[in-house]
Amino acid sequence: MSKEKQDKFLQLYEPIHDRFERFCRARVYGKMDYKDLINETLLVAFQKLDTLRSEDAFLSFLFTISVRLLSNQHKKKKEDSISEATSYHLQDVNARTEQATEVYFLHQALAELPEAQKEAIILYEISGFSVKEVAKIQDASESAVKQRLKRGREQLVEILNYESITKKEDTNG
Repeated sequence: MSKEKQDKFLQLYEPIHDRFERFCRARVYGKMDYKDLINETLLVAFQKLDTLRSEDAFLSFLFTISVRLLSNQHKKKKEDSISEATSYHLQDVNARTEQATEVYFLHQALAELPEAQKEAIILYEISGFSVKEVAKIQDASESAVKQRLKRGREQLVEILNYESITKKEDTNG
């Protein structure tokens, strides 16, 4: 490990740390600890730093690595004995506030969206990227990203409204 490589890596990472952390928090909700994803991503990114074509693409480089790590983790999880459907119903005993409950349902609803829509919403709404930046990260046109955002929001509204109606029926019935 050369000191130059470490310095270069830190120089690229420090300015984007907050955005990358928000992305990881949103992507892993309920599936694994976001810090684990950050650490695993940074390890892989450091090892593959020589393959980075442009320093401007470093954040996209990290996103790509983290999405692949999550995908691999998801495949491994399917092989585990606890089904994914069961894991969504596990409750955090510390999450007692209304806001935490709303966040839980939002992340649960996000998990039901198609991958491209979910990623676009997380990048735009949660991580604060512009439509142009999301298009670059997703390797899509700006109109495609806008369409993903529109459809994703519509689906989230449907999912969350359905859950709201179902909860009210459960408490009244």
